[in-house]
Order: sequence, then C-alpha cells, then structure tokens
Amino acid sequence: MRFSRTFKTTLALGATAGLMALGLGAASAHVDATPDSTAANSYSLLTFSVPHGCSGSPTTSLKITLPEELNSVTPTVNPNWTISESTEKFATPRTLADGSKITERTSAVTYTAKTPLDPHQRDTFTLSLQVPDTAGKTLYFPTLQTCEKGSTDWKDIPAAGASEDSVQSPAPSLTVTAAVAAGADHGSHGTTASSADAAAGGASGENAGNDGAAWPAWLGFGAGVAGLVLGGLAFIRSGRTVSPK
Repeated sequence: MRFSRTFKTTLALGATAGLMALGLGAASAHVDATPDSTAANSYSLLTFSVPHGCSGSPTTSLKITLPEELNSVTPTVNPNWTISESTEKFATPRTLADGSKITERTSAVTYTAKTPLDPHQRDTFTLSLQVPDTAGKTLYFPTLQTCEKGSTDWKDIPAAGASEDSVQSPAPSLTVTAAVAAGADHGSHGTTASSADAAAGGASGENAGNDGAAWPAWLGFGAGVAGLVLGGLAFIRSGRTVSPK
C-alpha cells in the first residue's frame, strides 16, 4: 500500500512538472511584438522578439512587413544586424491628416545578421512608429524568419474572436486602444500609454505582445505550482505512514 501511494504521488509530481514546462514553452515559442504604447495617435516603440531558430538552425534575417495603415517607421539600430527598407508606390497619392500628400510608403523592414543568431539564443528588434487613429483595430505585422536551413513565415491571422493559438504561425500584432486624454501624451517618440490602455492593447509578444496565448500558460503554471506543493505534502505523509502489522 505504501509503495503504491508513493508511486502515484511521484507520478503526479512528474506529470505536473511536464505540464508546467509545456505551458511555459507555448508562451514563448512565437516571434511576437511588444509595444510600449497602443493608444491611437501616440508614438510607440514596437519590439519584436526572436526566441529561437528554425528547427535548430541559426537565424540569418528577419523581414517585418508593415500593415497598410502605416506609412513609415524608424528602425532601431542593432549592432549585430544590418537594416534595409522596402518601399511601395501608390497608384494615386495618399493624403495625410495634415493635408500633405505622399506617393510611397515603407512596406517592410529587413534585419540581416552579420553573424547568424544561435538557435538557442534570442534577440530583439525595435521599430519606432506612430499608432494610427484606428481604435479597436488589430494591426498585423507578418514576419519572415529566414535561417541557414529553412524558414518560418509568421503570417497566419486567426479568425475573428479566435486566439492566436488557433493558427500555426501567428503574425505579430498590435491592437489599437483609445487615444490618451489631452496632456497625458506629450507627443514624443516612445511615449507610454496609460497602464489601463496598455493592458487593454492585447498586442501579440513575448510578454504583452502575446497576452492572448500567454495567460492560459501562466494559469497553468500557477496550477502546477499548487499541484507540486500538494503532491509534496502527500509524498511526505505517505513516507511517514507505517502500515499496521
């Protein structure tokens, strides 16, 4: 009897630890984006995280495609990578909010590694941009991760109301929230929106950029910790119990 209970307790502990590992792995597996502001018309630093290579192969480049709502971004220098931009010409000029017209926009930014990124290491890439005046809309940034062997195209967009976990290779995203009240946003690049707006942003990311996929994993982590504590107590009790002879 004692052996049976000890075996079951040990098995439960192992299963709990395995579920915790799976949950944390799912939360950090995607290439995602984390904004420091999601408020409409604010300036934001959108940071893309690359947590792994392509099936064990080092990453050589990352091409970030911009949504139609953006006309330009300012890439942040990463000393380990070179930067290039792709442009798209308009069939007819586009009129901006201030009345000026533009004939082309930045359509993509590509970071190319000077030395391939080890598949077991991570790096980040930051774009400075102005969040468009489209509160409630989710902007997607399809990202092509190219490796020495193979590639992963993070371009899948989930159906309306579905989690990003419903698709195989979710595109990094940012959900625009309501504009900050006058005086709260000083108009400088990298301005941070109110904590309430940032929490409501739901942008796809290693942390805030992937909230839709991360919160179930962290719930699982909490449940796993509780399971380990209870399992440990059961294990101790079973070790102290002596069967009557």
